Amino acid sequence: MTQLTEHSLVQGGRSAAFATACVRGGVAAGLGAGALAVLVIVAWIGSPFPDSGAGGALHLAAGLWLLAHGVDLVRTDTLSGVPATLGIVPLLTAALPVWLVFRTARSTLDPADASRPRPSPAGALGAVCGGYLLVAAVIVVYSESGPLPADLITAGLWLPGVVLGAAGAGVWTALGRPLPGREEAAAALRGAGTGLVTLLAGGAVLAGTALVWHAGAARASYEGLAGEWSGRVTLALLVLALLPNAAVWAAAYGLGPGLVLGTGALATPLGLVGDPAVPPFPLLAALPPVGRGGWPQWAAAAVPLVAAVALGRSVGRATGTGRARETALAALGAAWASGAAVAVLAGAAGGPLGSGRLLAFGPVWWQTGAAAVLWGVGVGLPTALAVRAWGRREPRVGQPRIPKPPERPKRPKAPEPAVAAAGAPAAPPAAPEQPDPAGRDLDLSLDDEGYEPYDYLPAAWETPPLPPTPGTEPPRPSGTTGADGSEPGAPV
Repeated sequence: MTQLTEHSLVQGGRSAAFATACVRGGVAAGLGAGALAVLVIVAWIGSPFPDSGAGGALHLAAGLWLLAHGVDLVRTDTLSGVPATLGIVPLLTAALPVWLVFRTARSTLDPADASRPRPSPAGALGAVCGGYLLVAAVIVVYSESGPLPADLITAGLWLPGVVLGAAGAGVWTALGRPLPGREEAAAALRGAGTGLVTLLAGGAVLAGTALVWHAGAARASYEGLAGEWSGRVTLALLVLALLPNAAVWAAAYGLGPGLVLGTGALATPLGLVGDPAVPPFPLLAALPPVGRGGWPQWAAAAVPLVAAVALGRSVGRATGTGRARETALAALGAAWASGAAVAVLAGAAGGPLGSGRLLAFGPVWWQTGAAAVLWGVGVGLPTALAVRAWGRREPRVGQPRIPKPPERPKRPKAPEPAVAAAGAPAAPPAAPEQPDPAGRDLDLSLDDEGYEPYDYLPAAWETPPLPPTPGTEPPRPSGTTGADGSEPGAPV
């Protein structure tokens, strides 16, 4: 009975956690839509010529929220009467909904109170996505009665994909960001992330440089579109929301495929061909002029080059201890992964901007992704192999030089002895030097300068008398008499 009660409580706790996660997903969708609605209502209130009431502003907010998820909008009130499709996603507006879904999924599996029950990772993913998509379906139905209804086909494709991807990233983060078990797979993911971040950062620098270069044209376009202060603020917010798009456009331009500026017009580093259908907008003033490109346009190729080198360096350092085959496979995987990410971003940053010639505007997603893969394979793969080889080299260990022993100073030569007088006995030969048993080299020869015998001999010893010279009488002791009894010194 106790076991049944505990089992029912656990099931009830899991069900409550699942329902809570579903509610959290719906709240995340409501917060994102509400934030955009507040901005649109503020802009509508500050507009001196509002064309519609508050209902129109709310419909516009709903359309912008769907557009942030990649859903195409259809303009029905065109001058020609032909519906025009709007499919370019302001990537900065997409950051808020994506972050809300990500944070909700992560917090569902990482509660503050560890004793509370929580759903499984798959259950949390399904609950958060389900609650979010329920609110999204209501917003899609509501937008159908406004001036910017949603395209139902893209709403059924892009909207669930974006929500599922953001929620999956949140669950992965809550589980500790696990990577595949194989070393080359983890290295490929890290390398792809490094290359993608470097490519986007370089694209942002390239776009900013182009805007500064064409600052006069951008300012003229900005002042021509917005007259009142409220219009200038709204246009500034729109430009800010499209800045990430400009970074993706610049990266696609440097990769090689370039940008499609309407049907029949293409801008690449080699030049701009065709007749571009460019509407007046401050960011579009940074586009290159018509004609063959020069060195400023060719310099854009440095962006993908640096990104590919960064990708290969990351992979080479991560797989430096493995074989060359593993490094090559990791570099190829990183190139394909980064190419897929670039293709998704290019597809979101570009798309239709109207009808007629404006049906294609921005980078072509599959061409941009293929170019990113080629840069990764052509530059990233050799870089990874070179970094691996450089890291595995064996440094040369120099042999320590043995210092030479100091040379023993030479003793000065002793002066040649004077020739002995005739009849003088020869000096006895010098005794050979005996080595010191304690290992000391004592040289006590008389040839050394400054030698004094009393430094070594006892003071009581006396110098022996010299031998008498032949033909001379030896000296007599003092106070004695001679043989004849005379005193010394008396005359004979």
